[in-house]
Amino acid sequence: MPAAKCGLKRCDIWIRTIAMPSDTNPHGHIFGGWLMSQMDLAGGTCAHFRAQGPVATVGVDSMAFHQPVFVGDQLTCYADIIRVGRTSIAVRVEAWVKRMADGNEVKVTEGTYTFVAVDGDQRPRVVPPAP
Repeated sequence: MPAAKCGLKRCDIWIRTIAMPSDTNPHGHIFGGWLMSQMDLAGGTCAHFRAQGPVATVGVDSMAFHQPVFVGDQLTCYADIIRVGRTSIAVRVEAWVKRMADGNEVKVTEGTYTFVAVDGDQRPRVVPPAP
């Protein structure tokens, strides 16, 4: 997807995968939960690098499903940090697909994920200043 299409400030790609038959619901569409987990992986990876270490998902806000995802669609998740707190990081994630049938690129889902930086005991830790 050309960067100009992405509604995010930076449009960094954090995950790309193919939707498979095992990820479908009884109606033949990809489970929303599978899509949310891919977005969580993308947002978590983005937050991990900013936090310079492990993070844990603590919330998902503003989730919007715009279009279904079908078997064979190539899913790409773009993520951008929108807020950094003392121990938390909010990441906006957009999920786009490239349709297998016709090659069209469509934004299917977007949401804001909040992560907390954690230490070795899984307790919140301070997010270090940006490198």
